[in-house]
Amino acid sequence: MPQTKTAAIVGIHEYPSRVVGPGVSALQIKAASAAKALEDAGFTWKDVDAVYDTGSDQGIGGLGISEYFGFKPNVIDNTSVGGSSFEFHANHALRMIEAGKCNVALITYGSTAHSDRRAIGTAGGTGLGAASMFNNMEDPWGLTLIGNYAMVKVRHKFQYGTTDEQFAAISVATRRHAMRNPEAVKAMTDLEFVGVNEITVEDVLDSRTVAYPLHLLECCMVSDGGGAVIVCSADMARNAKKKPVWIIGTGEATKYRENGGDITVSAGGQSGPIAFADAGVSPSEIDILMAYDSFTITVMCLIEDLGFCKKGEGGAFVSGGRINFDDPRKPAINTDGGGISSNHPGARGIFLLMEATRQLRGESTSQVADAKLAVAVGNGGQLGSRHATGVTILAAD
Repeated sequence: MPQTKTAAIVGIHEYPSRVVGPGVSALQIKAASAAKALEDAGFTWKDVDAVYDTGSDQGIGGLGISEYFGFKPNVIDNTSVGGSSFEFHANHALRMIEAGKCNVALITYGSTAHSDRRAIGTAGGTGLGAASMFNNMEDPWGLTLIGNYAMVKVRHKFQYGTTDEQFAAISVATRRHAMRNPEAVKAMTDLEFVGVNEITVEDVLDSRTVAYPLHLLECCMVSDGGGAVIVCSADMARNAKKKPVWIIGTGEATKYRENGGDITVSAGGQSGPIAFADAGVSPSEIDILMAYDSFTITVMCLIEDLGFCKKGEGGAFVSGGRINFDDPRKPAINTDGGGISSNHPGARGIFLLMEATRQLRGESTSQVADAKLAVAVGNGGQLGSRHATGVTILAAD
């Protein structure tokens, strides 16, 4: 079916430093990234009439961001669903543009998680602070965020026979892509990785166990960072500096613990088919899959749930180098190096949109030949329990 091209990503900027050091705030990362993204698009601050921000950094939401940037937006959206927030934002911006409510939307993110020494993933399983209906019933039992993902990996291995070697193949491909990305190499160097080089399956399995059966090299890094994305109407896209990357399909869903539920199935099992139907394309046509990689198990489940292979066949799907950028089989996965080997400041969804855009512009450091279609799929919250999965399907101009 013909693809509807009513809104496009026309500007992006990824903050280059993964270790910002003292004196740099999350808000400053957002501001610097927004300025560069607008420059990339060929737009000015005065063009922006919609603001999308999770409101989770420095306690500044839509009202604060609008004032700080000097905007008087027609649309303010503070949707906050963890790492998938930015796919939700891009999807919402598309709908507001289609409705004629705005023309140019700014999505920003900034975090100083590494510099703040946040022990992400090691605290109570909910990650919540003040007592709530969730954490007072869950956190006392001792399950951490990492432990929650480890539990899903155990179940996937048991239920489908997936092996540690197959999970490790995701880390190997991701690191190969990272080594081609100078910013990812610098990130690993600055964060003092042991061995800034390509890795093997054996390297992954020999790395220490963080939460059985998750090995260190299957887990995302904790970095600083951020970025900005500009989404605009078709009319504005004609005046952009670079070719637009069109948003052609969207899907959003949530999932949580329930009796009889399968913890190996993400909310992508609901949002993925919606997005593909919306775009009028199938998973077999996708050239690049930017899948949220908090851990290898996250990628494995998203590949299956979005329909790139049948449930339980993800292990075979990722093996043999087929997810590498230069393998003729599709799709290439996490070509910037991912959260495992490039950056993960706490919420990575915006980076999925940016690398997908680079690929469709022909600007990636691990460029897929003749790339036409990409999927960005964010997963926020915790796989296997309370989480949200946002899917954004993008097409080259």
